[in-house]
Amino acid sequence: MKRFVSKFLDDWLVALKRKPLILRGARQVGKTWLVRDLAKRHSLELIELNLERFPEYAEHFRKNDPCRAISDLEADLGVTIDPKKTLLFLDEIQATPQLLAFLRWFYEEMPELPVITAGSLLEFTLRDHNFCMPVGRTSYCHVEPISFYEFLENSGNGKLRLALEYAAESGELNLRLHNKTLALFSEYCLIGGLPEVLEEYILSNDIAACLQHQRNLIAAYRDDFNKYRGNISADLLRRAMDSVPRQLGGRFMYSRVETDIKHENIKAATTLLELARVCHSIEHTASNGLPLGAETSQQLFKLISVDIGLVSAQLGLSVLTLSDLPKVIWTNKGGLAEQFVGQHLRCIPPPFEEPRLFYWQRTNGRQGEIDYIIQHGRHIIPIEVKAGTAGSMKSLHAFMQSKNLELAVRFDTNPPSTQNMKVKTTTGEAVEYQLISLPLYMVESLSKAIKSNTSLV
Repeated sequence: MKRFVSKFLDDWLVALKRKPLILRGARQVGKTWLVRDLAKRHSLELIELNLERFPEYAEHFRKNDPCRAISDLEADLGVTIDPKKTLLFLDEIQATPQLLAFLRWFYEEMPELPVITAGSLLEFTLRDHNFCMPVGRTSYCHVEPISFYEFLENSGNGKLRLALEYAAESGELNLRLHNKTLALFSEYCLIGGLPEVLEEYILSNDIAACLQHQRNLIAAYRDDFNKYRGNISADLLRRAMDSVPRQLGGRFMYSRVETDIKHENIKAATTLLELARVCHSIEHTASNGLPLGAETSQQLFKLISVDIGLVSAQLGLSVLTLSDLPKVIWTNKGGLAEQFVGQHLRCIPPPFEEPRLFYWQRTNGRQGEIDYIIQHGRHIIPIEVKAGTAGSMKSLHAFMQSKNLELAVRFDTNPPSTQNMKVKTTTGEAVEYQLISLPLYMVESLSKAIKSNTSLV
């Protein structure tokens, strides 16, 4: 499978001041495959140590001496490790978290050896570590599920992806290509971006087999609950996880998870799910200025799942035929559309940057909500998500007027276009702004569309 993040790994490998790299991401998003592929493409000997399966390998890293560690590994494994021809991969490092502190010695005393670490539950170790992290001596890479554009590349539609990139800049896309991409978009919403499922679909086109893979992955996530639940029951974690797809598109309500359980317990459960990257929060922002995270509310937030394919499986959509799926997506009250957009907004920042999502909601009693708020340069840009071809934009008009902003973005099922809006809010105030409308499937071209169609820098 071709992954866009591989370019980041290539650049890291040849960097003059390379640091040990820590891969972060949910279970089954392809972290281990990426490392193996990197070694293969660069003709490096891969030394892969799974520390969850073989924690005894950690014995070689007890002393702060990387040369001694490599020498002991050579004796243990019966191999020769040439730092300039080898890639050392410490997988499932959360099982032996003290090795994270050891990374500084690779950076300081053996920088010629490329070292990568990863772990499916690494976030728990990073949160609760009681050792000195090698700050400034490691790099991070955040790995997300396979995106829609990556799906196009791997399914023989690479030329179509290039056409979409061009359409984002030109603002034009012919109707045949638009309809073809909408059909592929519907397939992606059913299959999702977890590599195991997507590879099965590309190879066999067997929806039933894909659904079984999805169920297995959901079971694997649930099996992990016992590893990090603390004082929270695995059953509550399961209920919280199952509630995320049902609450897509709206503020997450603890009462809708379980009515007879204290909210603080449900909050703790959702926090654990976020740490495991099973779901991601969309934080409320007042949007009065940058940074967006300066004015947030812990009481107001939304949640999306790690992957839209798992959402489809949890909601029972995987039993539908592909011909029936589009109408379900467009009548899902925007939930699936918001999941898709949020999941792909997380793919836009560079891999070394922790993705964060924001939205806006009135807090004075009146209704009003903007699905996503992003930062583009020094500008705040609101994003409206519509599941179909039309929909009211009263909240957007009011938001643009009150914040005095110049540009907004709308994702829906129409071809790309740009409009100069001159309207009035529901309370009669005049407002003017530029609206970029993009098809839902074009989230990954958002930055290009903004740069090409506006004067904002």
